[in-house]
Amino acid sequence: MKLYYMPLGAYGTNCYIAHNEADNTCLVTDPGDEGEKLKDILDSHDFKVQGILLTHGHSDHIGAVKTLVDAYHVPVYIHEGDAECLTNPEVNLSAHSGRYITAEVNDVRYVKEGDTIFLGDTTFTVIETPGHTPGGVCYYTEGTLLAGDTLFQGSVGRTDFPNGNFEQLSKGIKEKLYTLPDDTKVYPGHGGQTTIGDEKQYNPFVR
Repeated sequence: MKLYYMPLGAYGTNCYIAHNEADNTCLVTDPGDEGEKLKDILDSHDFKVQGILLTHGHSDHIGAVKTLVDAYHVPVYIHEGDAECLTNPEVNLSAHSGRYITAEVNDVRYVKEGDTIFLGDTTFTVIETPGHTPGGVCYYTEGTLLAGDTLFQGSVGRTDFPNGNFEQLSKGIKEKLYTLPDDTKVYPGHGGQTTIGDEKQYNPFVR
């Protein structure tokens, strides 16, 4: 598997494309904005999109979902705790910026702790990490963590939004993420990548 990423939209949300070279299939994680640009990139490489993984439902992570679903007719994976974000701009926070983003799609598949999603020989395992949002999750495959807005380089996801909970977020990071191998590469929803080992040692919010 190869992993590509690009920051999209005004908030620079990292969209990740996990690519299986054997058959050119891919999974797209957190397509937050600029749907037509993202679609052009996928089409230019003839990638066969198999699904969309969402780490949570804030608008800066779901803004291009509808464009991709309309183009590729693929399922959307999200935790049920954030399901309302797909249809309610107040809940996904886009109403606060006047954009009123939704991602109303037919094939929504709710994920929970321990669920697995396959891309060729690669298995992504769902890790529930609520706190930034009630339905926040990470996706883990050997050596790689797609962390969304749970864990950043030197920081963690905001918990001052509605339904945020710092104690819950901190507990999930300590008990579920910091128990992964230290050399696990962490690919966050914003900013640069890091490792579990570095965050355990240097992250000022959760040590």
